[in-house]
Amino acid sequence: MFPSTSPDTGRDPWSDGPAPGPAGPAGPARGYPPAPRTGPADDDGRERKGPRRLRKGGPGRRPDDESDEAPEEEVPPVPVRRPLALTVAGFAALLGVGLVLGAQTAGPGHRLPFAFIIFGVQLLFVLAWTMAMRPPALLVVALVSAAAAGIADAAAVQSDIAGLAPLGYAAAAGLVLAVLGQLFRRVDRVRVTDSLGSTLLIVVGVVAFATLIVLSRVPKGTQAITVCLTATGVALLVARLTDAVAPWPRLAPQVPRGAAGVVAGAMLGTLTSAVLGSYLVGFTPTSAALVGLVTAGTAVLADLAVGYAEAGRLMAGEPPTMWVARHMQGPLGGFALAAPAAYAMCVLFL
Repeated sequence: MFPSTSPDTGRDPWSDGPAPGPAGPAGPARGYPPAPRTGPADDDGRERKGPRRLRKGGPGRRPDDESDEAPEEEVPPVPVRRPLALTVAGFAALLGVGLVLGAQTAGPGHRLPFAFIIFGVQLLFVLAWTMAMRPPALLVVALVSAAAAGIADAAAVQSDIAGLAPLGYAAAAGLVLAVLGQLFRRVDRVRVTDSLGSTLLIVVGVVAFATLIVLSRVPKGTQAITVCLTATGVALLVARLTDAVAPWPRLAPQVPRGAAGVVAGAMLGTLTSAVLGSYLVGFTPTSAALVGLVTAGTAVLADLAVGYAEAGRLMAGEPPTMWVARHMQGPLGGFALAAPAAYAMCVLFL
């Protein structure tokens, strides 16, 4: 049976004392609220100094944990080597002078000397770009690219109608043969998909120089080559010289190039083409400045893109390639891209 009175009978309602009854070790005495927690110790014995703060994407963090985190290390910018920038500038100037003077030797029935000069530049392009990008089956890609360059040059000289169709056929055939050569070996077969872009750049870039031979057969073509390649050479020269003197502002910490060189090179290249246009037959300063702007801007951007690609390969952990080939790659790529741009501007606007 239940008791007739509760255990609290006889207590004064105003009494502050604890209720009678046993107090076990499992909890506090009856009638007392639990004591506030003023800082329980963590697992390592340290007393918590404040409430946890929620972090985005992670557990709570206390204010005293912030001092335990190491600060992020900043990547130091790559230093600009002045002798190297001057050497690359000199190479770009010599390349431009050689191509411009070679174009002056071209004439009706006498285009073989210019074709030989173009083929020599194409061999330099194959050497520099294959050694810098190192695609699978490197030797096969180099041989196929050189063969495609020779076929494109012969087609540009011997074709009845000056056009780019034979060059496109040569580039397509060279790309297919290069990919098939990479698929032949099991070791290279795994990397074919990843290196398809680099193989395409090598084959198409080496064939692009043959457009200068086709352009020499077009009316006003030789004058267009003179204007465009002079603007290209001046743009690359000024861009590299500016990088040697004032590489500012840096476009990226890993790329030893400055925005001032790119802008100054494109502007002075355009100015040079406008000056030449006032002396060459068939050109005006305006038309010459237009074609010079396109080719000079294309060349300096291609040169800059090569620097970004090299920095990306080094950051990915790939071993550095041959020193000479690595630094010849930029000017050769600039002239390779400026050649079809000059042809397009001559055909469309002149």
